[in-house]
Amino acid sequence: MSFPTDDEPSLPPARWHWSREEMRDLGRRVADAIADYLADLPEKPVFTPVPPDVAKAFASAPPPRQGTPIDELLEEFRRSVAPYPFGNGHPRFHGWVNPPPHVVGVVASALAAAMNPSVAGGNHAAVHLEHQVVRWFRELAGFPEASRGLLVSGGSVATLTALTVARHVAAARGGIDVRASGLQGHSRRLVLYVGEETHSCVRKSAELLGIGSNNIRVVPSDDRWRMRVDLLRETLASDLGDGAIPVAVAASVGTVNTGAIDPIAELVDLCAEHGVWLHVDGAYGAPAALLLDRYRDVAAALTRVDSLALDPHKWLYVPVDAGLVLIRDGDAARDAFSLVPPYLRTDDDPHGVGGPVWFSEYGFDQTRPFRALKVWMMLRYFGVEGYRELIAHDIAMAERLADTVREHPDLELMAHGLSIVCFRYRPAGTPAGPELDELNRRLLRTLQLGGRSFLSGTTVRGGLALRACVVNPGTREEDVEALVSEVLSTAGPHA
Repeated sequence: MSFPTDDEPSLPPARWHWSREEMRDLGRRVADAIADYLADLPEKPVFTPVPPDVAKAFASAPPPRQGTPIDELLEEFRRSVAPYPFGNGHPRFHGWVNPPPHVVGVVASALAAAMNPSVAGGNHAAVHLEHQVVRWFRELAGFPEASRGLLVSGGSVATLTALTVARHVAAARGGIDVRASGLQGHSRRLVLYVGEETHSCVRKSAELLGIGSNNIRVVPSDDRWRMRVDLLRETLASDLGDGAIPVAVAASVGTVNTGAIDPIAELVDLCAEHGVWLHVDGAYGAPAALLLDRYRDVAAALTRVDSLALDPHKWLYVPVDAGLVLIRDGDAARDAFSLVPPYLRTDDDPHGVGGPVWFSEYGFDQTRPFRALKVWMMLRYFGVEGYRELIAHDIAMAERLADTVREHPDLELMAHGLSIVCFRYRPAGTPAGPELDELNRRLLRTLQLGGRSFLSGTTVRGGLALRACVVNPGTREEDVEALVSEVLSTAGPHA
C-alpha cells in the first residue's frame, strides 16, 4: 500500500481549520491509498502477524505531547498498520464470519463520519434514514408496523437488547417490577433456554441481566445440530411446574459453529403455547433465510418470532459496526428502556426539533453513531436481488468445498450448514481421539500462519475441526481448490 506524495510542504500538525483545497488534496491521497489497499489484497498473504518489534512499538509508545504532521501519520499507517490486517478482505480468508468491506460501505463510513451526528433522536437526516433502514428490514422480516428496531454495534448488543425486553415482560408477568426493584428479594427463578450451538453472547446477556449462567437450560441438539424441540418442551414443563419464570428461548438461524438453523416454526408454536418469548439470533444467517427461496419456510416462521438479531456487517458486507435488532412488541421495548431526562424532553412534534420518537428510548445507548448511512447506501447499491446473488454465490462456494471434502479419502466432513464447512484431515483408518485432534491443531496453526489460506478451528461432537466460513463474493472456485490443496500439502509434514 502506498500514499501518493508531492513536493508541497506538509500541513501544520495541530491546525483546526483546513481549506477546501487542503481537504480535497488529503481526500485524494487517502482515496488512492484505499484503492491500492483493496485492489492489492488478493496478491498479498492472507494473514501476516504483527512483527514483535512493531507490536513492541505500539505497546511502549508514550502519549504524544506534540502534534504530528499528517504526512508522517499517513506514512506510519502505511508502514505499521496497513501491512497487518486481520485478513478478512482476502478471497482466501475463510475464518469466522468476517466478510470483506465493500468500497461503497467504506465511502459511506467516511461520509457519516464527516457529518458526525448523534442519532439518539431529533429531526435530522440521520434519524429519518435509520427509521427507513429499520422499516426496510422490518418489512423483509415480515414484522408488523407496531414493531420497533434500531441499529446497534452487533449481534451481541442486539441480543442483549432483545433479552432485556424479554426479561422485562417475563418479570412483569411474575409480578416483578424489574426496573424499580431489580431481581432482589424475589424467590422465583428466572430461566433462559438455549441450544448447544447458541452464541456465547446469550450467556453474557444472562449474566448481565441478573438471570445468571446457572439458570440457563442447555437443550441438546439433534443430528443436524439443531435444538431439539421435544426436549425443550419437557424442560419447559418441568420448570413451569416448579414455579420458575421462563424469560425466553434463544434460537439460532445460522450458528457460527456449524451454520445450523433451529426448527423455528416448531419453536414458535411451542413458545406461543406457553407464552414464552422467542428470540432468534440471525446475526449471521438471517439474510440468507430472508432472501433465498430455499429458506422460505424459515422466513415464514421468522415473521412470528418476538425478536430478531441481524448483523448487516456480516452477510450484507457492510463495514463494522452495524448490527440490528427487531422487536415485535414496540411498546414493550419502550417500557423496558425509556428514560428521558429533562434536558432531552421535547414537545413531541415530529416536525419540530425533537422529531420522531427517539431511538434512545428503545435501547441503552444515548449517543449513537450514524450507522444507518452505510447500511442504507449498501442496500440501495445492491438491492435485494443483488444481495440474493452474492449470498447464493457464497453458499455455492461452501457447497463446492463440502463436496470436495466428501470425495477425498483423507478428509472428513464433520458439519455443513449455510456457508460454513467443518472438516478435518483424517487419513483412512486413523482413529478419532486426542492424537487426531493434536494433528489437526498443528495443521491449523501452520495454515493460519502460512499466509496462503486461512481457516478457523472449532469443536464438533467433541473433535477438533477445521472450519471454513465463506462470506466473500470475491472467493472463487480456484480459491476453494487452493484451500484443499493447502490443507493436504501442509498435512503431509504433520502426519
